[in-house]
Amino acid sequence: MTRPRAALLATIVAVAVFCLCWILWRTRSKPSAPTTTAPAGIAAASSVPDDPNPTVIYAHNIRLRKGPNFRVYIRWIRGQLLRTNPQTVPSFDDPESFVLQIDKGVIRANIGDLANYLNADSPSDAPLKNIVVQPDGELIKITGTAHKIIPIPVELEGQLFYTPDGRVRLHATKIDALKIPIKGLLGGFHLELSDLVHATNIPGIQVDGNDILFDTQKLLPPPHIRGQLTAIYVKPPDLEVIYGNAPNDDAQLAKWHNFLRLSGGTLDFGKLTMHHVDLTLIDATQDPWFDLDLVNYQAQIVRGYTRMTSQAGLEIFMPDVDEKATAKSVQSVTVEWLKDRNRSLPPDVLPSVK
Repeated sequence: MTRPRAALLATIVAVAVFCLCWILWRTRSKPSAPTTTAPAGIAAASSVPDDPNPTVIYAHNIRLRKGPNFRVYIRWIRGQLLRTNPQTVPSFDDPESFVLQIDKGVIRANIGDLANYLNADSPSDAPLKNIVVQPDGELIKITGTAHKIIPIPVELEGQLFYTPDGRVRLHATKIDALKIPIKGLLGGFHLELSDLVHATNIPGIQVDGNDILFDTQKLLPPPHIRGQLTAIYVKPPDLEVIYGNAPNDDAQLAKWHNFLRLSGGTLDFGKLTMHHVDLTLIDATQDPWFDLDLVNYQAQIVRGYTRMTSQAGLEIFMPDVDEKATAKSVQSVTVEWLKDRNRSLPPDVLPSVK
């Protein structure tokens, strides 16, 4: 082979190797699928990373159901919805997945609801049964039946205080059994304050001398509420708790619409995951309180009206909880319906405005 021909062949081989390497490089660096930018708030979880930031909450005039036997009345709050597990997205379908951290707010609880909850959830061997909780001026009176040698009617009266760690302290000023001061019965029945609550068997209750400490985050059902207490009052028929020295002008607060607004972070509800949360639940009635049951919120949403905002947020107008009401019949859109443009819209769909 002559030298010119050998040089030409080497050049061709070099060019071929270069082209092959270039093709392989382009093939490996080429994306497997085109990427798209989804609207904020409704993007798929695979295309939008989980936002670990807390969700800000702002609410007025909410009657929040915490299980079947207890409700709290949120006159107004501002705070955060915090994860109980850093790796788990908060979900309305799992009230244990988040806590409500209150920065400022005013919350009430019905005193009768406290007794109903304690009676319904007390264990069969609870030392104090048939509990009745009543206001007595600025004091709280608790009556019940203590089971020692014989059933003993007991009456406890005390004043409420808040503690720096967010618990409620009941300082017992009077404890009577059989209408006799309890000290007179210690020798015969060995009855003490700790016997009345059996604190070791009730999470969230601790006896400290003549005081009973209540940790509401452990004692009451989820969703749990916590925050810096700054005042607690007996206002029959309710107990009123103030967080963060919040202003409490009842006349002005009553003028607000009833709503729960959430923004920021990530939230699950039903089959949906909302990133950069922008969600407002609004009372569709003119009632003084928005009756909201997070455990059964989907039934309220089905009976309500949902719309998307121009910022890809959601506004949901919801009726109050009504155990007697039947869920609204929703006609699902099927493929057969989509094939026939002459079929009318489902009855629950609002007609277009012209």
